Amino acid sequence: MKSYRVLLFARYAELLGSAQVEVLLPGDARAASLIDALRQLPGGALLPGSPFLVMNHSQVRGDQPLDPTAEFALLPPLAGG
Repeated sequence: MKSYRVLLFARYAELLGSAQVEVLLPGDARAASLIDALRQLPGGALLPGSPFLVMNHSQVRGDQPLDPTAEFALLPPLAGG
């Protein structure tokens, strides 16, 4: 098992009660597994269907393998103009 630290912003930090969380996943985990693990945390069930997950400042797809040494962030939808 590997530890994955995820930074949370705005509404997601409010839902999960922290600006960052750590989850344990198998070493061969994929992005979808990380999001599923976040949903299991208190408040995580309220995350939207397809949250925006980034790894080292780049968006990742659900089937993308994760690097446990990377920086992860879960970003809420952005609006502006």
